[in-house]
Amino acid sequence: MLTDAALTDLIKTGESDRVEFTESVKDLDKIRRAVCAFANDLPNHQEPGLVFIGVRDDGSCAGLRVDDALLQTLSGVRGDGKVLPFPVMEVGKRTLDGCEVAVVQVAPTDNPPIRMDGRSWIRVGPSTRQATVEEERRLAEKRRLGIGPYDMFGVPGTSIDSDLDLEQFRKEFLPAVVPKEVLAKNQRGVAEQLLALRLTTQEGLLTVTAVLMLGSDPQRWVPDAYIQFVRFDGQEMTDPVKDHEKLVGTLPQQLQKMDEILRTNIAVELDIRKPTHANVPDYPRLALRELVHNAVIHRTYEGVYTPVRVYWYTDRVEISSPGGVFGSVTKENFAQGQTSYRNPTIAEAMKNLGLMQQFGFGLRFARDELLDNGNPPVQFDVHDTSILARVQPR
Repeated sequence: MLTDAALTDLIKTGESDRVEFTESVKDLDKIRRAVCAFANDLPNHQEPGLVFIGVRDDGSCAGLRVDDALLQTLSGVRGDGKVLPFPVMEVGKRTLDGCEVAVVQVAPTDNPPIRMDGRSWIRVGPSTRQATVEEERRLAEKRRLGIGPYDMFGVPGTSIDSDLDLEQFRKEFLPAVVPKEVLAKNQRGVAEQLLALRLTTQEGLLTVTAVLMLGSDPQRWVPDAYIQFVRFDGQEMTDPVKDHEKLVGTLPQQLQKMDEILRTNIAVELDIRKPTHANVPDYPRLALRELVHNAVIHRTYEGVYTPVRVYWYTDRVEISSPGGVFGSVTKENFAQGQTSYRNPTIAEAMKNLGLMQQFGFGLRFARDELLDNGNPPVQFDVHDTSILARVQPR
């Protein structure tokens, strides 16, 4: 965060393409749009943008009380799924010339365009505006080669015509990601649409995300990107195998197949202890589903040659994801609410397609489902190169 002196000088200068004033958090969408615009940094200042909450348009103090609840509300802007991919931002409370303010500092992204609800926003002087087609093209051209998450990297040898399922892109993916009125207004070609959605590089290569979400043969390019399911007739890997399957295809296709497998393998019994004699499963399907989705989204796809594994024993289910903790998540704070996304573009696509819960709530949702069903809490083995979730029956 900038120093108090630097922040005070920016307030005195007034609103600009780096500074936004707002009196409160009543209009969170206004703040989200400003965050999106500062992250996109169309003027290419390569300096952070600032949102001052508690300051009137003329720069005077609004007399806002800045408490922990307000700061938590502002921090939630980063991970509530409305601004994607996730911006890099800091939130803090400052007293500047006797005025209590909340400050949101937003770093320029290496991965533009950043969108709010599918729309790109930019700063034009002191105002925030929706980007035009040409301005989105300029944002895409700002991407820094070789910098950013692996799921944004181009896959050598791929092309739009031969390696992408264009029908699925047009009929399912595009309408889920871009608002109808934006699609109707812009009338862009497929190549421009793919570039704007971070699914291709400037050279026309498909990104890792495009291959995994929309590829015609994803395992040709990312061989380890599949789910291995094995059901054992016992409690050890040396016991006889009752069933096994290698789930391939795009990530949405794999997860759909996995959901069918969960439905088939979960046993249901009549619980006469309940007043209505309800049928109760030995495992809650939605909890296992969420843990598998979490493993697919957060795993590493770079150079590990290991699939996500779902091993079903007579006394437990184990879901193993290649790749250890990432970013601000550590072995100590894992599953305690801290979130960092190794694959932010994949996570964005999953969220837009309705294949994941709210950002940061997946593990909490799984825990709640297990508790409601009467299962023991999920256990995690967190290692440097893998994370294993162990679930026991009720």
